[in-house]
Amino acid sequence: MPSARTDLDTFATALADRLPGVWTSEYHRHLAYSDQFTVSEQLWDAGHVGYVATEFVLGHEAVLHGPYQQHLYLSDRPRSSHQFVVAPLEPDDDAVQAHHFDGVDEPHGIVIPDDPARAAALIVRSVLPRYEQALQAVRRNAAEQPEPPHREAPPQVAQVVTLTWYDNGVLGAPYASVPEEARMALYAHGFQYHPHQAAFLLPTAYGEDGRALRVQAVARHPAQRGIGVNLRHAAPATPAVLPPALPTAVRSHHR
Repeated sequence: MPSARTDLDTFATALADRLPGVWTSEYHRHLAYSDQFTVSEQLWDAGHVGYVATEFVLGHEAVLHGPYQQHLYLSDRPRSSHQFVVAPLEPDDDAVQAHHFDGVDEPHGIVIPDDPARAAALIVRSVLPRYEQALQAVRRNAAEQPEPPHREAPPQVAQVVTLTWYDNGVLGAPYASVPEEARMALYAHGFQYHPHQAAFLLPTAYGEDGRALRVQAVARHPAQRGIGVNLRHAAPATPAVLPPALPTAVRSHHR
């Protein structure tokens, strides 16, 4: 493993002094490989910086703390002694939950040179604007929808149509089990009544896609009338159990 560069702490301090607003630097040295994940798991980056932080053993890192609760991760770029990587960290506000990141573009990080002035200019131009925009979006989501958008349970219904996939690939429902209000919906979407089977059956000639579309339509129309629709597989047929074989009779041969 290449040795950790000793100039990261000094570079981080010089970089913080050149960023707009008040920034401070906090340096961490890792005593064990697992120590690097304490901070790197908060990375708001699914690109190069995230790859570096998870695929390489890094001996240290620095975190830059700025205004408006902005935090930047800073570490060596492996195999390049004259470059570093920097990326935003996710907000650590207790009010921010996982669903608040939905639909928000990750700000991502970049590679920067070991010149603090040039590095600061790149961060101001390419990182901070995206970071500020993403932070605002997440905090707005947290304010507008503090709790996860859990789906409500369906209402209880008095009548239900149960469509069944049978072992031979046929889809249908016994006639007597279909509420009268739902029978026209089955007829309208291609189900045919077979009197000798006493069931509505959907012809296999429609193909898989055609049958799927018809099932969706059938599920929608009865639901609008307060009738539930289920889709189930038929229980596998239980093979007939033969009675145990009788012992073979032993014949005596008399000479």
